[in-house]
Amino acid sequence: MEGEGILQATRLTTLVGLLERYSPTGNEAEAVAWLVGRMRALGFTGARVDEIGNAVGWMGAGPYQVLLLGHIDTVPGEIPLRLEAGRLYARGAVDAKGPLAAFVDAVAQVGEMPGVQWVVIGAVGEEGDSRGARFLLPHYRPQMLIIGEPSGWERLTLGYKGSAWVQVTARRTLAHTAALAESACEAAVAFWERLKQAVLTFNQGRSGIFDQLLATLRQMHSDSNGFEERAQLQIGLRLPPGLERPELEALLTAAANGDTWLIEDFIPAYRAEKNTPLVRAFLAAIRAQGGRPSFTLKSGTSDMNLAAPAWGCPTLAYGPGDSSLDHTPYEHIEVEEYLKAVEVLSHALRGLASIFNDHSGNNFA
Repeated sequence: MEGEGILQATRLTTLVGLLERYSPTGNEAEAVAWLVGRMRALGFTGARVDEIGNAVGWMGAGPYQVLLLGHIDTVPGEIPLRLEAGRLYARGAVDAKGPLAAFVDAVAQVGEMPGVQWVVIGAVGEEGDSRGARFLLPHYRPQMLIIGEPSGWERLTLGYKGSAWVQVTARRTLAHTAALAESACEAAVAFWERLKQAVLTFNQGRSGIFDQLLATLRQMHSDSNGFEERAQLQIGLRLPPGLERPELEALLTAAANGDTWLIEDFIPAYRAEKNTPLVRAFLAAIRAQGGRPSFTLKSGTSDMNLAAPAWGCPTLAYGPGDSSLDHTPYEHIEVEEYLKAVEVLSHALRGLASIFNDHSGNNFA
């Protein structure tokens, strides 16, 4: 492979090792086992595979805990690992093995620090049902939470839209094609058109995409048993802050016009506070590397949406990579950006350790 010598460089071992192990959702075990071994080799206090299959490594004993939560699964579509012009191409290079590897390397670089425990988790299932993150919620209570998602090395992500999946079913008694009766397919299409209009109405006066409700028709299916025909739609919704489940249910009921719908999953939007010691530590770290820090809000959904409200601690998402490359055939990460992000993380973690050791209480908001 061209550039193989560079790929073997010690500073890229964690990243390359993860990228070499294709791990689409549901097939993460090999990558998880490798990462656990890698964390042990790097001198973590301990590392293991937890009961749900997450890779968990910890450094130090606390009592204060900083949890760095990444995910080790990827979307399907293997991209052979290659190096071109300082870029590593592979599935997961951006979303989100790059950020996860940066977490591991930064914690290894910082090492144990008095009073603080670093916990790095490569969660399974983030691209699916988030089973890895859901399992963690009752088992941890960190003082700070860092989510591993691509933001670019100079940016911090402070929020993600929520998401919901809705299945719509329209049923109609079969009629001759010459009849004027509405078919199940026509009813399903009419539902979709009413929903689109309801979304437009909801979004009036909401200028930013983060504050808007977004609807996408993802799947269509129809069948018949000779007596009744059925049409089904699967609709994906991106939810703005403040949109609660009852309001969404009312909107769907109005659009249904008697047909049935089912919300298969509902995850509210989340927006983190900007004025926290965690954010300030990262701002200082980015500036120390010569960067000009900025903030962003994402239209997707991440494990932040689940973990941050459950744990109620300061949070942000950070990681190297261009998120516009997520899930694409061209997914790649700049080697220099990766290395820069590791330095930012290391600087930020040292800053957090100082905050914990100087603080006499437990409120770090």
